[in-house]
Amino acid sequence: MITVFHFEKTIVFSGIFLIKVNNGVMASLRQNKVSRLIQRELSEIFQLESRRLFNGKMITVTVVRLSGDLGLAKVYLSIFPVKEDEDALKAVNDQKSRIRFELGNRIRNQLRRIPELMFYLDDSIDYADNIDKLLKK
Repeated sequence: MITVFHFEKTIVFSGIFLIKVNNGVMASLRQNKVSRLIQRELSEIFQLESRRLFNGKMITVTVVRLSGDLGLAKVYLSIFPVKEDEDALKAVNDQKSRIRFELGNRIRNQLRRIPELMFYLDDSIDYADNIDKLLKK
């Protein structure tokens, strides 16, 4: 018999495995750990390489979502200055293989296979600003 306990956004099945619910998507404990690892390492890569590769634009990794087989990572980026975010995203996508290679060098001892990276703009801050403006009216 499986006992289910609900604590905030985490569901525990009496010691069998742990599932965390993020925006309606069920993610395993392994996916969460690997996504946090990738987020931390990519943040360091962007911090060190932004001056040379991206003309000094500040790029922040906001969210990393992994597929079930850990083969694909959707990486959401916040780019400052916002006016040139599409150009910066294009530059990041042009350097995708180099970024993945550097990520692989950093996490090769933790993961057997380095996931394919897909970069997206994170517009949640713009969305929140828009809602604030609408509420202030």
